[in-house]
Amino acid sequence: MGLSNGLSDPNKKNMVVADCAKLLDTQVASMGGVSGLALKAGYAAVKGIAPSYCAEAIERLLPESFTALDPIWSEGVQTGNPAEHLIQNRSRTADALLGITDTKIEKSRNTTVKGVYGKLRNSAKKHVEDAVPGLAKIIDNYTKS
Repeated sequence: MGLSNGLSDPNKKNMVVADCAKLLDTQVASMGGVSGLALKAGYAAVKGIAPSYCAEAIERLLPESFTALDPIWSEGVQTGNPAEHLIQNRSRTADALLGITDTKIEKSRNTTVKGVYGKLRNSAKKHVEDAVPGLAKIIDNYTKS
């Protein structure tokens, strides 16, 4: 069973989206330095579009994200610890996730989101890699239940 199959329960999906949104908020809030200030400003601009914009984006991206992560997760299932496998392969995990967002942004008509993403994309992989442990924990929590 793929990771996306676990989202057939709407309550579980809503909890995963909420946990991922909290993870995103936490990751952005913890960033420091000049690049952190830029990212926080960009994040605030995107959230300014609509308060629920990020959660809605996560909800839309989640099925494709889980499909993209499924091969890495499945490798981890074979080794006995899929969450740890995602963490150990955080570069591959980040590439899988960013491939989805890159494609979505290319097709987006929202110039604000495109502009912010374009300015921050070069540093995005490091930030996504930093979030992988939290994401792995979220996925692990919901695949066990």
